[in-house]
Order: sequence, then C-alpha cells, then structure tokens
Amino acid sequence: DNIYASGVLRDDVLSKKMDNLIVVSPDVGGVVRARALSKSLGDVDLAIIDKRRPEPNKAEVMNIIGEVEGRHCVLIDDLIDTGGTLCNAAEALKARGSLSVCAYATHAVFSGRAVENIENSMLDEVVVTDTIPLSEKALKCDRIRQLSVAGILAKTILRINRDDSVSSLFESN
Repeated sequence: DNIYASGVLRDDVLSKKMDNLIVVSPDVGGVVRARALSKSLGDVDLAIIDKRRPEPNKAEVMNIIGEVEGRHCVLIDDLIDTGGTLCNAAEALKARGSLSVCAYATHAVFSGRAVENIENSMLDEVVVTDTIPLSEKALKCDRIRQLSVAGILAKTILRINRDDSVSSLFESN
C-alpha cells in the first residue's frame, strides 16, 4: 500500500479558511492530483498551467487555463526540486491578478538554489511535509513551513499491526 499525505495538506488548506480559493496544477501532468485536492476541498475551481520545459530543471510558463484574477491560488505538486516550476507559476499567477499564491508539496527535495529561488519568488508560502528533512537554510526561510506526517504514519503502522486495511485511511482523500 502507498501512504498519502494529501489529507495533511488538505487539512492545512482548510484551516486557512480562504474565500475565492482556486486549486492550480503547475503543469498538465499534475491535473489528476490538483483535481483530487479540488474535490476534497468541496469542489473548488481548478486552473492549469500549460508550460514548456526547454531543458531539464528549466520551466517556462506559457498559458494559464482558468480564471485566477482576484483569487487565492493553491498550487499542488508531489515534490519540489529546484522550485523553478512553482516559482515561475507564482509569477505568472500574480501577473494575472491572483491575490496570493501558496504552494503545497509532499516532498521537499530542495536541491541546488531551491531555497533562494523560493525566497526571491512571488510565492507567498511553501508548505511541505517532513518526509525529507529540511536543511538549516530551509528551516530558517520564512516562506517555508513544514507539516508532520507522523500522525498518518502512526495510523498506518497501527493498521498493519492489527491486519486492518491501510488503503481505507485514504479513501476519503
């Protein structure tokens, strides 16, 4: 069974009680993930960023599908490597009139200049889980916040120990 952090991320988005919320996929490949988050947030609107990648670790935003003006944008991705995709997405969303842009991802790889990229970007906040330990630099960055997956791991271990279904933990996510 796979263990998913989507419920942890969703609960954090819900705790912000944002009006005019829109979930944004940073690329076409993440639409299924973004749609799932949108549905779990009560079927909020969805936008998609269509981008072209001229070379590895370089992302050029081309087009935004969906209305983001006057909206609080929640970008969702599985992981953040250099941060280029999300930083470029935030710039494009702000240029289109979004009120705020927060990025959520399960895994914070943060390679190379990722933390500097985030610090110098239009991202208001980056929320990640603790599946990968953060560097000191990332921990000190005011725009990066880390959520714990300890609770979902504990529930998973308990279910395995009791021979209960693990997948049922994630059926409502």
